[in-house]
Amino acid sequence: MKAPKRYIRDMRGYGPEKPDPQWPGGARVCVQIVVNYEEGGENSLLHGDAASEGFLSEIPGAVPWPGQRHWNMESIYEYGARAGFWRVHRLLTEMEIPATVYGVATALARSPEQVAAMKAAGWEIASHGLKWIDHRDMPPEEEARQIREAIRLHAEVVGEPPRGWYTGRASVNTVRLTAAEGLDYISDTYDDDLPYWLDHDGHGNPLKPQLVIPYTLDANDMRFATPQGFNSGDQFFAYLRDSFDALYAEGVEGRASMMSLGLHCRLIGRPGRIVALRKFLEYIRKHQGVWIPTRLEIARHWREVHPYRPPHMRPSRMDRAEFVAWFGGLFGAPWVAERAFQLELGPAHDAPVGLLSAFMRVLRAAPAVELRAALEGQPELALIQKSDSAAALAELEARLLPRLRDFMS
Repeated sequence: MKAPKRYIRDMRGYGPEKPDPQWPGGARVCVQIVVNYEEGGENSLLHGDAASEGFLSEIPGAVPWPGQRHWNMESIYEYGARAGFWRVHRLLTEMEIPATVYGVATALARSPEQVAAMKAAGWEIASHGLKWIDHRDMPPEEEARQIREAIRLHAEVVGEPPRGWYTGRASVNTVRLTAAEGLDYISDTYDDDLPYWLDHDGHGNPLKPQLVIPYTLDANDMRFATPQGFNSGDQFFAYLRDSFDALYAEGVEGRASMMSLGLHCRLIGRPGRIVALRKFLEYIRKHQGVWIPTRLEIARHWREVHPYRPPHMRPSRMDRAEFVAWFGGLFGAPWVAERAFQLELGPAHDAPVGLLSAFMRVLRAAPAVELRAALEGQPELALIQKSDSAAALAELEARLLPRLRDFMS
């Protein structure tokens, strides 16, 4: 019998009942602000790259120029370091709002005054990789080398190694490779409104538990530089306000979560956009119960309140013998468990509803003779006419769900 398929992506997450984050002070929502510092780390022939930068600028339809410097592109990035950063820095420090910097190591090394200002403001400086480049085609060995070099250079420039990480232009290997470095958190996902613990490497292999604090691409000023994005500061403010209002209302109802806000010095640092950021920060300041931490503060809080706890049972990670031993007796017919094991199981099936779905699929697809035998093994279904298999299956499904919940708790 061939090995069963396993679907490694987690489409369930916390499920319908997410945990209470217990934000400090009983906050109804957590708002976390990221300042991406990439200027001086982007693609450039001066940095040893094969082409100029083509990503996130004011130039519509920009593409890399192979073998050439792009003077306009370079100057736009320089604006972020020379003017945009200081405008953002003045606003946040004036309002005494903390931030996490995603700092590209080579960019930080080329901007000592900006780094000194970040440190003086008490901002967390997390790593944004060695260079602001695309990693999708990079061999894993080279990406791992660059991650280690980024940490080394970051410590040399900042004075201490980074405790958090976000590559951004990531590869399928990035999370696995950064998780191996012992960081307090990584953020190369966009899949939730709360932090969570990751214990697989994205390829289905076990991983030492790694705290993930998801990031955002929607509440992000990068959309000033994308076709479907914001055309004005008013649009940006309206989107941020609506995002905050929705999350705040959920927090009032007892379902608190977090909102990430992504900023780039060369984008939000323009005069026509910084006003929208100020309006948003003033808006959230008018609300009670808003926690505005760094990402490192979130990581420390989550470790204390929600430390990693392995689940009692993971059916999708069991081998055949273990799976059948656990579940073969539920139906008085081990073939149900054996066939369910052969389905494309994944994290969604590690919850009672998901696992029950797999069993019911097997029963619904079974030949009539086998189905009757399985139903006859359930004495509590005796009152249901054996000819009405659909009703019997529905009743069986209803009865098995609480049993599975008890079994898997």
